[in-house]
Amino acid sequence: MQDGTLLAAVDLGSNSFRLEIGRLEQGQIHRVEYLKETVRQGGGLDADRNLTPEAMQRGWDCLARFAERLAGFARHHVRAVATQTLREARNREDFITRGSEILGFPIDIVSGPEEARLIYQGVSRLLPQSDERRLVVDIGGRSTELILGQRFTPATVASYRVGSVAWSARYFADGALTLQAFESAETAAKAVLDEAVDSYRRNAWDVAYGSSGTVGAVGTILAALGGEEGVIRRDGLDWLREQLLRARHVDRLRLDGLKDDRRAVIGGGVSIVRAIFELLNIERMTVAQGALRQGALYDLLDREQPDTDLRSDSVRALMQRFAVDHNHAERVARLACHLFRDAAPPDSESAARRLDWAARLHEIGCRISHSDYHHHGAYILDHTDAAGFALHELHRLSLLVLGHRGKLRKLQASDLDDPVLALQLMCLRAAVTLCHARRAPDVEGITLRLEGRRCIVQSRQGWSASYPQSAHLLREEGGAWQKTPWDFVADLS
Repeated sequence: MQDGTLLAAVDLGSNSFRLEIGRLEQGQIHRVEYLKETVRQGGGLDADRNLTPEAMQRGWDCLARFAERLAGFARHHVRAVATQTLREARNREDFITRGSEILGFPIDIVSGPEEARLIYQGVSRLLPQSDERRLVVDIGGRSTELILGQRFTPATVASYRVGSVAWSARYFADGALTLQAFESAETAAKAVLDEAVDSYRRNAWDVAYGSSGTVGAVGTILAALGGEEGVIRRDGLDWLREQLLRARHVDRLRLDGLKDDRRAVIGGGVSIVRAIFELLNIERMTVAQGALRQGALYDLLDREQPDTDLRSDSVRALMQRFAVDHNHAERVARLACHLFRDAAPPDSESAARRLDWAARLHEIGCRISHSDYHHHGAYILDHTDAAGFALHELHRLSLLVLGHRGKLRKLQASDLDDPVLALQLMCLRAAVTLCHARRAPDVEGITLRLEGRRCIVQSRQGWSASYPQSAHLLREEGGAWQKTPWDFVADLS
């Protein structure tokens, strides 16, 4: 990626949506523009965990305004990331599908641990480099992320369902700021975060940093009242809670540095900060400049090249964890990608990379059950946390693993309407078939091409007589694609 390239990240948080635009210079990304809108989607989940029509519309309206600013950006220069509210929402696909259309770029829902990794990436990139051991705390609208790391590398990541919007709605619903409400909120936050005590104990880190809205808001208020700029101390938190109690209601709060968009969620936010300070024995926290959106920007750089793409490392880690036969997986991956690149359009390198990952993981379920391993492999991928991957990316891999053998009726008809997925699946199934003897196959003269919705595999003269089992399996493959929108034809000599 060349110097001067503009990159953009959209953070769809539970309280606010943010747009960060930066320019790449000498490996660093420098801010060009920053937009923020308080959307409060986290407060728009109903009792059935569905986003209300009003909450969805607020989000779509904001994305439409962001889309105007992003007009002209290349697809691979923009990353849009959604977090806890959309992880929870049962109707998230409705919002994401329409939201991606409005924004003009795909929206990735990331897991809690992946959100934590991106937060640490953003925080660490904007800090002076040192060997200090860092604790990073990010209190969002519906989740809190805790990360331990050093330099650019996170060592321990976790996400907890406790956030300023959720806690304010639960314990300060009517806006009243009472001692009982604070005590209840802090006790509940400690109960959720208690399991973090052992992993994030005081001797595991040297410096504590806080990122994002809640910590930034608290730091701004304390600084406006004479505290140290960019620093939160425990006595300052005690003083701030006392001021909230004196006001008795959010509508009567008059604090320098408190913005109107933070007023309704300040009670929940302060109670969570106080709980974390006490649980993790924090005396001093520095307000960090970096956050999730900066992490997403730098992640765009890492994804640009296969050798720096963290997702490849995650695939290798999963292969090792589930004792995948590396030689066979690599053999299948190499052949599947070769077939795919011959048949796919020229601009399909990212799809080829996803196919490579799926092929390397196609036997990940064998550790659980050999006879039904494709089902188990798909389940693992749909329910794992893999650094660098968005949830929909893992689901895409799971579909390829699920469909790489057996009948295709186990896939949804809408899945096979996608021509890229269908071609990936044809190439993966053909590669698995050709590698059935678990040794390097003779594929000289083997070609795969698409003619409309018809996939044709051809061989050199005499190949089918030399390899009758492989030829038989390829001819049988045509039956698997019946009752789908695709035809698979083995024209073998």
